[in-house]
Amino acid sequence: MNAWTINLAGLGLIGLIVWWFWLYRPQALRVAGSQPIQIIVADGVYTPARIEVPAGKPVTLRFLRQDANPCAEKALFDGLGVSADLPIGKPLDVVVTPPQPGEYEFTCQMRMYRGVLVAK
Repeated sequence: MNAWTINLAGLGLIGLIVWWFWLYRPQALRVAGSQPIQIIVADGVYTPARIEVPAGKPVTLRFLRQDANPCAEKALFDGLGVSADLPIGKPLDVVVTPPQPGEYEFTCQMRMYRGVLVAK
């Protein structure tokens, strides 16, 4: 391989990393109604990871932890002052109320699992 091919492959890999960690935004799940929103905790991610909710109204998030990784033990909503201990294999309902429009991040305690509530 020549130097140009290696450099181009390296630049492509850097671009992929930047897109994955900083630019990628999953499609948002829009909430309609008062049903609990199920969030699967597995394989290092929350699914769905972006959820649109109405501002000022309580929302029930039903976490189902399928990942035995210790990092997945908690769900933290720092901007809302809410945290929850997630048991493995059992759904846990967490009620949050985003007070005003904006984005409210939720993470594990190590901030590796990440999701966002988008209040509108």
